Amino acid sequence: MGIVEKTFRNGEVIVKEGDSGSSFFQLVDGTALVYAGFGKNDQIKLGTIEAGEYFGEMAILEAYPRSATIVASGTVTAIEITKDELEAFLAEDPNRIIDLMQHLGNRVWLMNNDYIDAQNLLKELRETDEEKKNSKSLFSSIKKHIDMYQSNKNKLSEPEPENLAADFNALNGKGMGKSKSYRRRMIIFDEGAPADCMYILHSGTVCICKNRNTPDEIELATYEPVSIFGEIGMISEEVRSNAAVSVSDDTRVEIIYPEDLVPIFEVCPEKINIILRHLSYRLRKLNTDFLKVCKEITENYNKTK
Repeated sequence: MGIVEKTFRNGEVIVKEGDSGSSFFQLVDGTALVYAGFGKNDQIKLGTIEAGEYFGEMAILEAYPRSATIVASGTVTAIEITKDELEAFLAEDPNRIIDLMQHLGNRVWLMNNDYIDAQNLLKELRETDEEKKNSKSLFSSIKKHIDMYQSNKNKLSEPEPENLAADFNALNGKGMGKSKSYRRRMIIFDEGAPADCMYILHSGTVCICKNRNTPDEIELATYEPVSIFGEIGMISEEVRSNAAVSVSDDTRVEIIYPEDLVPIFEVCPEKINIILRHLSYRLRKLNTDFLKVCKEITENYNKTK
């Protein structure tokens, strides 16, 4: 496979927000900056990309417009991989599969933290009087979320829902991992357990909960076939932060460990592509949910003006 290496000058736009993407990049040398609303009065710097990191992959995994503008900071060298070359790029070095998953998983984890922080700020605003809302410490946090909303108003629409059932049915069982069945109320994994694998729910129902079997138990999500769960813990190699419990007697899950990913890819690369697309969808959905909370923070604050 011929990898295309490109060089960008300081300040040069590598990918532009809103454009249709047909390729993604891996930064080889230098640093790039990530912006929302680049070039506008309300532009926001979202982050920094360092050598070795990927960017632009969501556009080719889900065929969505670019979600941000990436700008070279100094001279930057990057390799460009088109959508048609993705399979060959991963086959050339299968370790890139877990690299891409870790990249997406880390972004999901960071966005989830931002979402939780925004929810906590909104709760605080609803319980705080108008005078305290203008305190220096609280206002700086409020302004950050208002600016985020103002720069991303056009991204509030919900991403198209996943259709994993159709995707997996099209595979006709190729690349199937180990499977395990559970009866009702059986624990699939518990809080604090090692997060050494991910799961694909093929039948039944699974509940994700926190503080299981305590007065503070909270139901966080319910999964129906076909769903993927537990993958963020596997990628981060952290212990489980929540518990997964079967809700029905016919619950059957496929269990995939990191060492299974390359053999699955060799037999069925389409399955790895589905998993990567799922991670991209989770990130996009979290981003939309975060911006909706930023919108509520903006509206709440504006009522006091």
